[in-house]
Amino acid sequence: MAAVPSIEPLLDDVRDVVQRDAPHLERMLEIFAQEARVGREWLTSSLNLLAPGAAILEVGAGLMLLSCQLAKEGFRVAALEPVGEGFSSFSELQKLVLVYAEKRGIAPEVLPIPVEQLDQDSSFDFAYSINVMEHVGNFAVALERVGRAIRPGSEYRFICANYLFPYEPHFNIPTLFSKSLTERLFRRRIYANTRVGDAAGVWKSLNWITVPKVVRAVRNLADVSVSFDRSMLEAVLLRAVGDREFFARRSPFVRSLAKGAVSLGLHRLGKWIPPFLQPVMDCSMKRR
Repeated sequence: MAAVPSIEPLLDDVRDVVQRDAPHLERMLEIFAQEARVGREWLTSSLNLLAPGAAILEVGAGLMLLSCQLAKEGFRVAALEPVGEGFSSFSELQKLVLVYAEKRGIAPEVLPIPVEQLDQDSSFDFAYSINVMEHVGNFAVALERVGRAIRPGSEYRFICANYLFPYEPHFNIPTLFSKSLTERLFRRRIYANTRVGDAAGVWKSLNWITVPKVVRAVRNLADVSVSFDRSMLEAVLLRAVGDREFFARRSPFVRSLAKGAVSLGLHRLGKWIPPFLQPVMDCSMKRR
């Protein structure tokens, strides 16, 4: 099997640009650089199935780091990214990344629209998103639009929180049946949160997506099937222990729980837990 192309040279170049032109953004860059590393590794099994130069759509491309890396690897990449509510602080850093990428000839095609407005048919060989689907305004419409945009036989793969599991990962709080009840009981912790930037905007953007809701939405699409990878819980627990940045962003209770599970080897049991009970969904939508 061919070695996975390293994203480190691109991240090093962008880091040099940020240190020179916008040092106040270094902390933000490091957070999203690590997300890009994890995302590239997660995508490996899917990307290995694609032909050279395949057309890829990233839904919710954020800082564009991963889109630029895939363009550097020779894929034709379209990056869909409106800077939505709760994410306006991305803009300055995103522009620096795109200016760098344009100079290097590795910039993706940018689609500055919400995914619900995507209007393409059979245009992409693969689509993906990472921690995005919990923020879209109408995820059922989003799934329909992306399902139509990929070619027959192609896949849209995404990971995001599963709100049937009683934990909200952005704010590190337990969830209680509904978003409104959770907000009522944890209002102070939500709106005093300084880790997520615009706490009010991020909270408002959350759509409380669940595995059963995704299944119901896909059931209404005539030519699309859906499946879930059960290995995500094991991967999340291992990352919670091995990734310092990710570990630091969890609550003390979650950190202790993850460390205990891994030390006892309980993380290996994650593959036996049904997808609807796992905290994160790794969803694959395929167009027949």
